[in-house]
Amino acid sequence: MSINNGTNANFGSENAAGDTEDGDDAAAPLLRNEAVRTRAAGASFTSSVFNLMNAIMGSGILGLAYAMASTGIVGFCILLVLVSSLAAYSIHLLLKLCDQTGINSYEELGGKALQKPGKVLVGIAILIQNIGAMSSYLFILKSELPAAINSLLSPDSTGNAWYEDGRLLLILVTLCIVLPLSMLPKISFLGYTSSLAFLFMLYFTVVVVVKKWSIPCPLPHNVTTRSTALQISNSSDSECTPKLFVISSTSAYAIPTMAFSFLCHTAVLPIYCELDRPTKARMQNVSNVGISLSFLLYLISALFGYLTFYAHVDSELLLGYDAYMPRDIMVMTVRLAILLAVLLTVPLIHFPARKAVILLLWGGRAFSWLIHITATLTILSVVLLLAIFVPDIRNVFGVVGATTSSCLLFVFPGIFYLKISGQPPRSVDSIGAVLLVVFGLIMGVISFVLIVITWIKSS
Repeated sequence: MSINNGTNANFGSENAAGDTEDGDDAAAPLLRNEAVRTRAAGASFTSSVFNLMNAIMGSGILGLAYAMASTGIVGFCILLVLVSSLAAYSIHLLLKLCDQTGINSYEELGGKALQKPGKVLVGIAILIQNIGAMSSYLFILKSELPAAINSLLSPDSTGNAWYEDGRLLLILVTLCIVLPLSMLPKISFLGYTSSLAFLFMLYFTVVVVVKKWSIPCPLPHNVTTRSTALQISNSSDSECTPKLFVISSTSAYAIPTMAFSFLCHTAVLPIYCELDRPTKARMQNVSNVGISLSFLLYLISALFGYLTFYAHVDSELLLGYDAYMPRDIMVMTVRLAILLAVLLTVPLIHFPARKAVILLLWGGRAFSWLIHITATLTILSVVLLLAIFVPDIRNVFGVVGATTSSCLLFVFPGIFYLKISGQPPRSVDSIGAVLLVVFGLIMGVISFVLIVITWIKSS
């Protein structure tokens, strides 16, 4: 999120745009004042799509094959279409509100709808969600990057090399890569790194498809993986038969997993503000293309990952390839590619977190490099400390992620639209907003309950 836009009129000022005319919100520009009309061209359509896809796609792609095994192929496809469609629709509501009110900040929309408590609530939700996501990503890097590098350099681990110290590697990549990218004043500058991250995700999908024919079925039974949630039959025929519908205790995790995989709403508005010729229709096209391409990569990687391992599929897909193909060069390189993609996602997630901190502590004041640098260093320090010292970051942020993600993805856009739009209760968008709120609340409660039950059973 571009924090300097308070002075550039790209972002952060509630009065940065004029009121839109009735019936013309789809074509009206978000920002109309003179500073915007005379500014340099913003981010291109392609760059904005890459940034949005980078905000959408992260390590969640590794868990969708397991979600397919938990729900069946048809069940998974139905849920994936449902969640992606709702995600796109909630973005549609946010963009409509932006053009109707001239507000170009998620936090300010919360303030418009629910006064100061709404602004603070949204800011805290964004901060918790994004700090949790960044910490989780860096925790993955700390755990997986040493093994990935070691597997590429030597078949035998000595245990003494500096690159096998995950904490040291994490500090180095944070200082050398994450910090410089996070210091950038505009989110559009990350379009190049986002395109690189997209190529890494595309490479991952290609490898999953290719390796479908490299691992035989039935799988060798002398090899085991860490996944124990799905039990298989002793029959080789049933073991190699894909299931169309599956209902089990793990099926309830599928929707939260998919919802978290499409959460990009905190980055949508800053991308919108820095888009060249920013109109609702143009940004909606960016959103539709980004979500559609992400949907395609998610579906292909999940399908072929499931058809490779069937009920043996691991909750983290690459672990299955490690078990059956421990020294395969494509698997080793794709692991490194995914880690780099996750690494390049961290600065993009950092933008909304920094903006939330600045709005909560300093309000809508003009851009200051001192505040910008202080907020950046503070957030990254907290994230780095959590990733280094918390032993199981996923459990720590499990409940928080379930609640804040469902709020930011479904509940807040629906409530804000109902409070601000002034549309009749029986209008199509009003009914859709109500359904978003209900769906988000149900999903959030289910996620929370399931995580608590999991904790109780494991204790």
